[in-house]
Amino acid sequence: MAEIILSPGVFQIESDQSLYTQAPPALGAAIVGPTVSGRPFVPTYVTTYTQYLSVFGDTFKSGSYYYEYFTSQAAREYFQNGGQSLLVTRIISGSTGIDTYASASVPSSINATAGTLSSASFALDGIDTGSSGATTFMRLGIPGVNDYWIGVVQNTSWLAAGASYADTVGEIFYIGVGATPTPDEVGNYITASINTSASFFRNNFTASFVAATDILTIKATGVPANQNTVPNNNWFVSRSLDWVYDTNGTVQNFNNGVDGTVNSSFVLETLAWGDQMNNTSSLTAGALASGSAQNVRWEVTNSNTGSDGGTFTVVVRRGDDNDAQKNILETWANVSLDPQLPNYISRVIGDLKPVYNAQQGRVDFEGTYPNQSLYVRVASVTTPNVDSLDNNGNFKAQYSSSLPQVGSGSYGGSFDGGVADTNLVKLMNEYIGTGTATNLNNIQGFTADDYNRAFTLLSNKDEYSFNVLLAPGVGLDTAASDNMIACAEGRGDAIAIVDNGVYTNATVAGAVTNAAGANSNYGATYFPWVQLYSSNLGKTVWCPPSTVIGGVLAFNDQVGAEWFAPAGLNRGGIPSVVRAQIRLSQSDRDTLYTGNVNPLATFPGTGVVVWGQKTLQRKPTSLDRVNVRRLLIALKDFIGGVARNLVFEQNTAVTRNRFLSQVNPYLESVVQRQGLYAYKVIMDESNNTPDVIDRNQLVGQIYIQPTKTAEFIILNFNLTPTGVEFPA
Repeated sequence: MAEIILSPGVFQIESDQSLYTQAPPALGAAIVGPTVSGRPFVPTYVTTYTQYLSVFGDTFKSGSYYYEYFTSQAAREYFQNGGQSLLVTRIISGSTGIDTYASASVPSSINATAGTLSSASFALDGIDTGSSGATTFMRLGIPGVNDYWIGVVQNTSWLAAGASYADTVGEIFYIGVGATPTPDEVGNYITASINTSASFFRNNFTASFVAATDILTIKATGVPANQNTVPNNNWFVSRSLDWVYDTNGTVQNFNNGVDGTVNSSFVLETLAWGDQMNNTSSLTAGALASGSAQNVRWEVTNSNTGSDGGTFTVVVRRGDDNDAQKNILETWANVSLDPQLPNYISRVIGDLKPVYNAQQGRVDFEGTYPNQSLYVRVASVTTPNVDSLDNNGNFKAQYSSSLPQVGSGSYGGSFDGGVADTNLVKLMNEYIGTGTATNLNNIQGFTADDYNRAFTLLSNKDEYSFNVLLAPGVGLDTAASDNMIACAEGRGDAIAIVDNGVYTNATVAGAVTNAAGANSNYGATYFPWVQLYSSNLGKTVWCPPSTVIGGVLAFNDQVGAEWFAPAGLNRGGIPSVVRAQIRLSQSDRDTLYTGNVNPLATFPGTGVVVWGQKTLQRKPTSLDRVNVRRLLIALKDFIGGVARNLVFEQNTAVTRNRFLSQVNPYLESVVQRQGLYAYKVIMDESNNTPDVIDRNQLVGQIYIQPTKTAEFIILNFNLTPTGVEFPA
């Protein structure tokens, strides 16, 4: 509260300036291309290759073989050579189902379905329909839960002493979990059910046998009073009896039943897009048949409905685990359905969903809370428990039925509804393992339009920061290359590394012809293709040169700086390359370099080396070199950041001096680090006249002399007669 100063005194005022914001990711590369997993058209920063794999995956199976996208190869090369930050944009074919993700409804309860018929044929040991009395037992298989023993009373003599439950004959009842029940257990159970009025089996189920064919038919005849939900031991009421075991342990299916109505507590949705996240299928010994390392499953491990409760625990497990050996990825303990509490499930796990807006060329977001989980988000909460605690802090019993049931649901905690990439089938015939996947209209099985949508997104420099743009497979001979270069040129703070031609029938002349169609110092191209060892596939594969150039640039910046040439033996070596597609001769290198194509040369005992650093600019200026273009990108990034902090400040000498006091020392450091020969910055009254100031402008002029690289080293060897003096 401000003090009113009316008379002399000492006035002490607090000013809290400790607010801090998270630093933006380190400026690095951006990569566009198909991936195995991840969100389509949602640029995402990753800072390690391990993180890349967890978000975007590595290999996929097509037919009888596994493949790996160039995107994954380029990411691995980038991080292995010192890259710090990578902005990954996954593309997919078209836009069908682009905002539809695999989901799972976590049940709170399940209603019994009246009038549901289920039947199956199988041999039942010990059936005795005679007067001696018998009870037939079976196990009812509950997906994802336990096997429960059920029985059918054939004679009232099986009732416990004192029971007067005459019409229980022929009705089904529940015994429990474990070994085969004894007659005493049957009688005690029925007696207890009668005495407590807890049994809902009477008059709600009928069971009958046809002795000649050994057919068991079970029918739900109505929803029992006070038992419209099915917790734990009563699951088989709601299910249509997915399967049973006869007394010999043989599985028998009920084929024509109808499930009960599932009451949802909340809905989870995967963060990764695609049908590889679907794993709703058969469950055997607690394992999902379609569970894999690429997808996940959920489980509720506790649900506290007591007065001190209202909480539950959600576990995210890997899709290919089983109940005996769970692979737990995340545990979210003591969450609630109360939006007013700090442990509200949406607040704890997160509920943000990216929505790609193709019309506006941007990504919008649905939801309120940032995603804390790496795998799922809360898509919806069916019944929010608003004000779930009374004045004494006790959980209100009225909300108990909305809490999730313990377990993994009827399908083992699986997810369903993920949409397949409609173009993936094309990729099966593209042989990306041999490098023939790229041509004018087909880039790894995807079209130019698929890539162009990503380039449109990345053109927003206020939203996304990077200084190198990679799109492995997008060559100068493809319809997407112009938009890729235009993206970098429009931003003015990145250089695009564009590939040059397909693997099949590649020639030096063809590479030069492709480069002749471009003219920009914001782009550079390299030749030829290279062979890399894929640790994910366990074999060598052919890849376009851009898959390794990102790593070369990262290494160059780590051992030198952006203004050093990313070429030569010191900074241009590519030890990960097994071989180049073509061993270029001196004549080949001459032809390529004069055509603005940077050669990947092979030298004995050295291997493959980047042997050029030209941009695609035709005009011979300083900007026809990669190191100069990247120097300007680095200078503009720093100086632009300084200037941005002056917007809306007073246009006075004080503000101008603030700018100079930061820019001059920085440029001097660039001189010391061999980036400039000289520089001069003018921001004073000479270029900020009253007329300029009246237009609300602040003008600065920056003069720089970039250092040049020694690309042509000429050594003259002069033989002289004995006794001739050498030049001074």
